[in-house]
Amino acid sequence: MTVSVFLLDDHELVRTGLRTVLESEGDIRVVGEASTVAEALHRIPPLTPDVAILDVRLPDGEGIGVCREIRSSVEPAPACLMLTSYSDDEALFGAIMAGAAGYLLKQVSGMNLVDAVRRVAAGASLLDPELTATVLNRMRGGGEVDPGYAQLSPQERRVLELIADGLTNRQIGEQLHLAEKTVKNYVSSVLHKLGFERRTEAAVYATRRRDISRRQTGPLDPVRGARDRRR
Repeated sequence: MTVSVFLLDDHELVRTGLRTVLESEGDIRVVGEASTVAEALHRIPPLTPDVAILDVRLPDGEGIGVCREIRSSVEPAPACLMLTSYSDDEALFGAIMAGAAGYLLKQVSGMNLVDAVRRVAAGASLLDPELTATVLNRMRGGGEVDPGYAQLSPQERRVLELIADGLTNRQIGEQLHLAEKTVKNYVSSVLHKLGFERRTEAAVYATRRRDISRRQTGPLDPVRGARDRRR
């Protein structure tokens, strides 16, 4: 079976190199490319690739945001391989929370890249289990692994929770007794601090964070917990 791959990187030479390495194998075909977040979000859904290789840092955003968006909106969802020039805990945490299947440095050899594409296309995860557990345990223990979330005020965190519930700005305003314009400002601030471009990204992020927290310590927010109990 042929594995279809989409490439997202702002450097044309990098994309050309990746395409050359991958298509030298008879069972891998590059079906599309993009150099920006906006292009990727427009081109990936109709192509429904098996694997998306996404650069972590791009001129108009982050590949991690693209991973979140396509994992939640594209069916069937592609396996995402995050590609970066250097490793750091924040990017790894973001990849885990976004549902990425792997996290690779750009120094990876051609043979290892091909192997990674085949493995994630078959449903495997390349995220080191020990390292993943360490990051998630830090989050469960209450440590602020994500510096973006640490910057959110209590009110912004409440707004984020309501975004995850699918509420509109008007509905959020009714819940928190705020003007719709005030809510809009809060939403913009939340997206900026978390490094997201779209409301959907924030909703997916908050949902994942809530699910992990509930398995360990119960609801993240007392307002949300009270609503759940009423249900």
